[in-house]
Amino acid sequence: MLRRLADQFETASAAHVAANGIERDADWFLLKLQEEMGELTQAWNRVTGRGRAKGRSPEEMRRDLADETADLLGHLLLFARSNDIDLAAAIERKWLFQPAELPKS
Repeated sequence: MLRRLADQFETASAAHVAANGIERDADWFLLKLQEEMGELTQAWNRVTGRGRAKGRSPEEMRRDLADETADLLGHLLLFARSNDIDLAAAIERKWLFQPAELPKS
């Protein structure tokens, strides 16, 4: 499941960087992860009243929080994929459960 999801993020990311002339080197994956964590933090600060709403409604701010969470997940999976990290094995070691495989669609 995680590998297939990472592959889907890779396809989307590769298309995005190709369309925008961005080169992804080893540092890019970690730097993007950090950037997305910052954006998630900003969204969280807005939702919790610690940041300026900038004219966003509560519903828009919740959607921003969800979107930034998705970005962070995507970049985490891209980082793991680019570094040949077996996330399923790491989850089993650290969290003591095996991630369930989803049925193929």
